Amino acid sequence: MEFTARELAQILNGTVDGNPEARATSFAKIEHGKEGQLCFFANPKYEKYVYTSKASLLLVNADFSPKEPVAPTMIRVENAYTSLAQLLKYVSDQRKAYRRHRAWSASIAFSAKIGKKVSIGAHSTVGGKCRIGDFCIIHDNVSIGEGTVIGHHCIIYPGVRIYPGMVIGDRVILHAGAVIGSDGFGNAPQSDGTWKKIEHLGNVIIGNDVEIGANTTVDRAEMESTIIGNGVKIDNLCQIAHNVQIGDNTVMAALSGIAGSTKIGKNCILAGQVGIVGHLTIADNTTVCAKAGVIGNIRKSGQVWMGSPAILHGTFLRSYAAFKHSGEEQK
Repeated sequence: MEFTARELAQILNGTVDGNPEARATSFAKIEHGKEGQLCFFANPKYEKYVYTSKASLLLVNADFSPKEPVAPTMIRVENAYTSLAQLLKYVSDQRKAYRRHRAWSASIAFSAKIGKKVSIGAHSTVGGKCRIGDFCIIHDNVSIGEGTVIGHHCIIYPGVRIYPGMVIGDRVILHAGAVIGSDGFGNAPQSDGTWKKIEHLGNVIIGNDVEIGANTTVDRAEMESTIIGNGVKIDNLCQIAHNVQIGDNTVMAALSGIAGSTKIGKNCILAGQVGIVGHLTIADNTTVCAKAGVIGNIRKSGQVWMGSPAILHGTFLRSYAAFKHSGEEQK
């Protein structure tokens, strides 16, 4: 996407200081700026780069007074950092804006019901009796299994696999390679030492305004449903096992895993590489720090847990301090 200084000033309600026809086609940090790029300056400790930057456009606060000549054309705004966030959102929205498209190579079952202005990319398949809501964008190489229901304004990125019978709410974003509805890891031990597969006949229900990261897997339930609540945000490379329930507005960072039939409360934070064993209940507003391993129920809301096995954050810090000093005493 290309902007002139004049266009940016109009979008951001700013003023141009320099050439109004100067153009930028990409973004960069101020210390890395090159011709054709837009940078921003808001933190005083980066001021030295203002005078050496080779960027074409520079977003600055309206009250900035340069001490040396500035080569880039400056767009002066009330708050450069806030305006950058506004601009990034504007560009993102433009990229996601609906562009009606049905690729010739897409395969759509006759019995599927497709909403208004739905875009379906190359080599994507939509199974029989599926229902897809209005204004959805389905990218290339997506597979949507029979009987799946998808709400309105969803974005499904390339390579997503949605098994039959899944239910997905409105404004859901599924990033590349995500798998929704694979069988859970259910196997029954046999007397001869072998394992017998337990069939999974349930589904996955995903609420509204959920975002699921690339290559994350959400397993279908053995019976009933694996449930992802409204507003949940799940990072890349996470594993949600069969019959798990995740409460509204909980966030889960990369490489975390939740074992089967565990219930996570609302507004929880699971940091990176968190592991939670099966059949537990985690209270609302719980924070589990990175690399922690939770092996028991957390019944009290609002606590912070740390370590593996996880213990309360304050207890962990005191224990770590004692452990650290015990080594010093032996020297």
